[in-house]
Amino acid sequence: MFGGVFDPPKLAAEIETLENETLAPSFWDDRGGAEAHFNRLSVLKETLNPWRDLIASIDELGELLELYSGEDDPSIIGEVEQQIGALDKTFQALRLKILLSGKHDRDDCFLTIHAGAGGTEACDWAQMLMRMYIRYCEGNDYKVNIVDLLEAEGGVKSATLQITGPYAYGYLQGETGVHRLVRISPFDSNKRRHTSFTSIYVTPDIDNDIEVEIDPSDLRIDTYRSGGAGGQHVNKTDSAVRITHLKTGIVVACQNERSQHMNKALAMKVLKSRLYEYYRLEQAEQQAKEAKEKREISWGNQIRSYVFQPYTMVKDHRTNFQMGNIQAVMDGEITPFIEAFLRWQAER
Repeated sequence: MFGGVFDPPKLAAEIETLENETLAPSFWDDRGGAEAHFNRLSVLKETLNPWRDLIASIDELGELLELYSGEDDPSIIGEVEQQIGALDKTFQALRLKILLSGKHDRDDCFLTIHAGAGGTEACDWAQMLMRMYIRYCEGNDYKVNIVDLLEAEGGVKSATLQITGPYAYGYLQGETGVHRLVRISPFDSNKRRHTSFTSIYVTPDIDNDIEVEIDPSDLRIDTYRSGGAGGQHVNKTDSAVRITHLKTGIVVACQNERSQHMNKALAMKVLKSRLYEYYRLEQAEQQAKEAKEKREISWGNQIRSYVFQPYTMVKDHRTNFQMGNIQAVMDGEITPFIEAFLRWQAER
């Protein structure tokens, strides 16, 4: 059904093998290896068990249908339809998760937004996208922490969101790229059509046990006063931190924690995430082209267009998937685009 990507018998056999290995007397001699062993076992069970539960629920529904075969009671029909709808929703979610098999797909992530050229128009578009991603996270039980926010006239110049929840990076990784907006500008008194661009960059929030070599001499660390609403220290002390990695040109900032020390620690975590992704793509020969696109985002390489006028449509230029209900998309309903990207990526 899924082109060999998902093999339940193979997963079940591997789970059984791993469980048997935990019974060996020498299993805990290597504590680090034992923990990795249990982590692998946990991942496999989390992958297989929901499918087993779904199959069991389908079997129960089948028994219910047999029991009430020939009945035309509206309440029974309604209950069955409701159960079928719930099972289909579960199935669609599990089918999507099958496509998430990358090393960091299960991890949390950082999502960074940068407004392109265009002043107020671009900043308004960046703010609209920020709202879209926050709404998506709210609808999928992800926690969002605004790590850094640089406001500008009309909206947002740049922002970094820390998104926490299962498979956050796996689901959102395909959002990296340039997003293009076409609309009649609300800021143009002549009601002319404008095109705006905003870049999105998504990186995994990697575990602390993964080493990323950072030479202190490659860093420039600046402190400045935080802006916007906040606690008593905001706008009174130089608590915000900006870190520039001179060798790669990557810049990260954090201003929303209570102290300079906390902001620096979180900014270093974001930098570590960005550098890990940068070097991973650089070293992967088969992804060399993709790495170049991600490092050198240009405003002519949009991955997705959002058209408000003269018609309404959102189209992903990689997968050719499109939706006409643009308001639903801007309210965070981007799962169809995510699923289309994951399938497109798997085919590649």
